[in-house]
Amino acid sequence: MINRILIRTKVVQMLYSYQLTKTDKTITKAKKELQASLDKSYELYNSLLQLMIDLTDLQDRELDDAKHKFLPSNEDLNPNMRFVENQLVEWLRNSKKLQDFVNDNNITWRDDELFLRLLLFKVTGSEEYKTYMAMEKTDFASDCEVWLQIMKKVILPDDDLLEHIENMSVYWSVDDLDIMGQFVLKTIRRIEAGDKEPISPKYKDDEDSEFGEKLFSLAVQERAENDELINKYVRSERWDSGRIALMDRIIMCTALTEIKNFPSIPVNVTMNEYIELAKNFSTPHSGQFVNGILNAVVKSLREQGKIVKQ
Repeated sequence: MINRILIRTKVVQMLYSYQLTKTDKTITKAKKELQASLDKSYELYNSLLQLMIDLTDLQDRELDDAKHKFLPSNEDLNPNMRFVENQLVEWLRNSKKLQDFVNDNNITWRDDELFLRLLLFKVTGSEEYKTYMAMEKTDFASDCEVWLQIMKKVILPDDDLLEHIENMSVYWSVDDLDIMGQFVLKTIRRIEAGDKEPISPKYKDDEDSEFGEKLFSLAVQERAENDELINKYVRSERWDSGRIALMDRIIMCTALTEIKNFPSIPVNVTMNEYIELAKNFSTPHSGQFVNGILNAVVKSLREQGKIVKQ
């Protein structure tokens, strides 16, 4: 599921790109790129679910190849098939919703066999895998739990995975992997719990699906107005407004746009999210700076009656 944390991140990134290239990029084109970026995030979520299937299929092929060696061992001829026969993977394989999306978007990890083999090597060498394979008995719950732990501790933190997905799409980054990875873990838990619809939809509701484009459009429209509000308080603190990092300015302007135009979102939620974005995307001192300026502007807008929500 594409949540508002990721949407805010994408909007800020697109506003930064738009500001740098607006001489040759229209607002319409920028909004299309924003939507494409969000669509690709949801594709990553489904790709990570498919990754479990592709890793399992590779293990199955390797076990079958071992049986046909010139001098196969007894272990080669009678392999432990527990991982290959994992019931969670079988559930994913039979999920019409997942497989329809995978087929419609041509999702596969098999194009890079070397990467897939390297990742499988890490999986089968993990303590999570070894413990699972040595269990006296397994069931659906343990089949889900082993993949939950493998995804959490082996696959999602893997630097090679991050590099691989960044090469697969210009829209995929560590933020996408972190957020979509968390939704994959939630999906595994929902499947284990027997939820009827465990595969997350792209958006929670219509309001979320419209949030990104609306926020982007309003942020562009209100840029001059928000800039002036920010400059007023920068000057009052005797800072040089011309030396504010562009990313800091975009983050503050976008935060003010959200605070003024989305009454259902509490002010403190918006403030906290954009302060975190400043910490992640700008300078080491940006979080504190953005926090100070936004607090001053919001206080003034409250006193003027322009913000009435909590």
